[in-house]
Amino acid sequence: MDKFNIPDSNKERIVIAGVGFAGLKLARKLVGAKYQVILLDKRNFHQFQPLFYQVATAGLEPSSISFPVRKLFQKKNNIHYRNTDLKSINTGNKSIETDFGTLRYDKLVLAMGAYTNFFGNKELQNNGLSMKTTAEAIYLRNRILQSFEKAMFENDKTKKHQLLSIAIVGGGPTGVELAGAIAEMRNHILPKDYPEIDFSLMNVMLFEASDRLLGSMSKKAGDKAHEFLRKLGVDVHLNSQIEGYDNEKVTLKDGQSFETKNLIWAAGIQGRKIEGLNENAIGAGNRLIVDEFHQLKEHKDIYVLGDLSLMYTEKYPKGHPQVAQVAIQQALNLAKNLLRPNKQSKFEYKDKGSMATIGRNMAVVDLPWWKFTGFFAWLVWIFVHLMAIVGVKNRLFIFINWATSYFSRDQSLRILVKPIKK
Repeated sequence: MDKFNIPDSNKERIVIAGVGFAGLKLARKLVGAKYQVILLDKRNFHQFQPLFYQVATAGLEPSSISFPVRKLFQKKNNIHYRNTDLKSINTGNKSIETDFGTLRYDKLVLAMGAYTNFFGNKELQNNGLSMKTTAEAIYLRNRILQSFEKAMFENDKTKKHQLLSIAIVGGGPTGVELAGAIAEMRNHILPKDYPEIDFSLMNVMLFEASDRLLGSMSKKAGDKAHEFLRKLGVDVHLNSQIEGYDNEKVTLKDGQSFETKNLIWAAGIQGRKIEGLNENAIGAGNRLIVDEFHQLKEHKDIYVLGDLSLMYTEKYPKGHPQVAQVAIQQALNLAKNLLRPNKQSKFEYKDKGSMATIGRNMAVVDLPWWKFTGFFAWLVWIFVHLMAIVGVKNRLFIFINWATSYFSRDQSLRILVKPIKK
């Protein structure tokens, strides 16, 4: 036994860092295999990132989109989870450094995901709100609700406008879905909670640097999402690059400014630099360069999956999209290769489509053979996301929440959860 209390074994050891979509899928495929698998993550649960925005807007409980890692692998004798974070890699002796010391590996899989990218703007980083973890989604929910509570005590119209207004930066799926959810809260829910507030003072603003929304999807999807957001009363600003934010005012590159106390950053992600890796293996956005077998450039027995992975192909010259479907397909392919080492398969991403929901009965779906919008697209979005959630109980709770919210146009999760100083 070592400090990690992992049973001695003559099996080859695979260490998987990260329990996101890629890490979790790979571990589940290796249950009962010839390997000893060690999962590492600083969180002891898998988090379903596509629904973070619903936690942030009080639509879902955090527990509904989270699933304990240990529960998934109960009685799976070759899988071991440890609640710690990878700090650095020593490729010479095939070991990693963690919060609890050194752990050796035979094969290492890096699947830690990506982090918010503020593109070097310290003012945005210090004052803006990000939403890349369950904890950040809860904090965002608290921040939004607290702003409304503070507005109840504010008589100055300018200050009240700043407290109520919300700016979202980034016109991808996360930004679009968040803007739509907040606009629906303003239109149907918040006036019932705060009848004393004039919600005409509340602006929901979405800023996108390019000339259209949902740049990774079809033009039809982007245009329809824009139309849906306008219908909900969202102020959409295209070709609008953010210069700075001082916690009271958003400033654009062209000099325009907009008042708000709440800026949510959904404009970009980047990988985390890992000490011990060759600089030649690090590509754009701190992503790690891999070959078609997921192996890290210039590093034997180290593999990279998910948002952290950067594989150049003719079809994807800048790497694959950083979405869940890519991570899952990469994990499935690597699992096959590990289970049949003499018959290796090259990775080829099969795009099964993209989708985004903007609000009640409003969604856009791009499938390889069909692009559609509206109510049916919204139903498809619901079905796909329900099926992707880990755990039958979680699926049931989410379905009940969604059904209740749909028929009542209300949500029961608008609670501030934070320590109260005595």
